[in-house]
Amino acid sequence: MTIVARLAANLRVIGALGARSVKQTFRRPQLASPILIFPTLLLAVQTGGASGAVDLPGFPPVDNFLSFMLAGAMVQSCLLAGNTGGIALAVDLEMGFTDRLFVAPVSRFAIVLGRLAGVGVLGAVTALWFIAIGLIFGASFDQGLPGILVIIVLVSLAAVAFGGISAAIALYTGQASVVQGLFPLIFVILFLSSAFFPANLLLEPAQSVADYNPLSFIAEGIREPVISSLTLESLAKAFGAIALVGAISTLLAAVALRRRLRVG
Repeated sequence: MTIVARLAANLRVIGALGARSVKQTFRRPQLASPILIFPTLLLAVQTGGASGAVDLPGFPPVDNFLSFMLAGAMVQSCLLAGNTGGIALAVDLEMGFTDRLFVAPVSRFAIVLGRLAGVGVLGAVTALWFIAIGLIFGASFDQGLPGILVIIVLVSLAAVAFGGISAAIALYTGQASVVQGLFPLIFVILFLSSAFFPANLLLEPAQSVADYNPLSFIAEGIREPVISSLTLESLAKAFGAIALVGAISTLLAAVALRRRLRVG
């Protein structure tokens, strides 16, 4: 088989498994609801109960609190999409479905990439969901369509990057309960960032943690097209943070996959 034919075969595998992943998520409420419903409810509570925060000294200029909070909701949702993808992969491992795929004449990593492709699509869905909520309830997207496209790309890539970490844990343990146990940790990391509150208004040591938290850079990159104008600096930091997380998650997933193929 030529390189081109092998690449085409792997792309078909990724596409098929990605489509299966998306369908599987929306067919199971326990997988779909955390991605959309929980972040939406939290967004409503935070927007309704803390909208006076925009009057605090040092708070960035925004038209309304919803415009500021949308980025946090999107980051939260894409993290949960990544975690859900890892849970579904672990369930497939427990059921033996993934092990059957491993004996097929395709790249083993393409099987993992198929799951992550589905996570990327879910990330795009969550971005569109919260963009629609923003438009309905008065958020301003100052950069218009180009800014909206940037947001969708950032959220999708972030979902894939963090989904790789969940996939690595799923491959290493093969247990959905272990991957699901990451849920509290996700919130700790998320709230120690500028996703829901400006880093300059956080108290120490939370402020120092937020200054170096990759989620802060991603959230600011998503938020900028909503509340102000796009800048190369914020975009570079956002894509750089995603690339860093993606590189780490790829390495972890590759090591975990090699271990699983070796020990079974």
